[in-house]
Amino acid sequence: MNKTQIRTTEYNQPWIAQRADPYVYKHSDNNYYFTASVPAYDRIILRKSDTIAGLQEAEEVTLWMKHEEGEQSIHIWAPEIHYIFGGWYIYYAAGDKDDIWEIRPYVLRCTGQDPMKDAWEEMGMMQAADDDLFSFHAFSLDATVFEHWGDYYYIWAEKTGVGKMVSNLYIARMAAPNKLATQQVLLTTPDYDWERVDFWVNEGPAILKNDGKIFMTFSASATGACYCMGMMYVPEDAELLDPHAWTKLRYPVLKTDEEKGIYGPGHNSFVMAEDGRTQLCIYHARQYDEITGDPLYDPNRHAMMMTVNYNSMGFPEFHFGKN
Repeated sequence: MNKTQIRTTEYNQPWIAQRADPYVYKHSDNNYYFTASVPAYDRIILRKSDTIAGLQEAEEVTLWMKHEEGEQSIHIWAPEIHYIFGGWYIYYAAGDKDDIWEIRPYVLRCTGQDPMKDAWEEMGMMQAADDDLFSFHAFSLDATVFEHWGDYYYIWAEKTGVGKMVSNLYIARMAAPNKLATQQVLLTTPDYDWERVDFWVNEGPAILKNDGKIFMTFSASATGACYCMGMMYVPEDAELLDPHAWTKLRYPVLKTDEEKGIYGPGHNSFVMAEDGRTQLCIYHARQYDEITGDPLYDPNRHAMMMTVNYNSMGFPEFHFGKN
């Protein structure tokens, strides 16, 4: 099958077409906000609706455009919008068109309380803690932020190594919206075969809390059909910066399903549905597996959605459902 022969099924219909790395945030006013990577990788967009379904047709506004040269001039990737420290912030990655893989994490701040209408300003690159000599010196992206018991934590992917670079996931506590308070702690490195297809990758972290545990899903391997989703967890009363407190599952929790026509599912986010009880997993995937050229530049990673179910142990389970 090639990309001109898409086999559509009841399971692989796009929720929002051509929007990769989807992130949905529910604010305290019960409005939903959607942002994602666009195929041109040249801007940061935002949609707003009072329902999840409404995001599909909601007006999409451009909040920020890439620079013409230098830093932040190419590869604008994986934005996430958060309301923390009393304000709106967007975390994203960007490169330099003169060195396109010089990817680093950046922060935007909204100058007001209406993220759709008020101006956004650049805060520059995310800053490491003063005593951290390692963070953000290499290819770094896919940051997420979450709150736990009054503290904010920042998890991101960063490459390390000599020769074949390896993308690991790190965690640190935050001192401010654009600065870390602690040194990086390694959470996970690609250990298993399903994390090492074409590239050795752990990236795209997302946080979900349930039944006294904090779960972190992440994406693994290259961005084609081999892309898949793994998971780690930690007790909510553990020291989150202790890597030994976390447990990584041996097998992926979401992967390509050829029968359903879903290829390369990953880079997800979680959001509560309108009923206040149902957790939704928003992820991207393709409807085909054969891609001409670099999968990174294929535009047809679509935002899709599934309901998160829990087993008797309180662990989330992920099953492709009908949109």
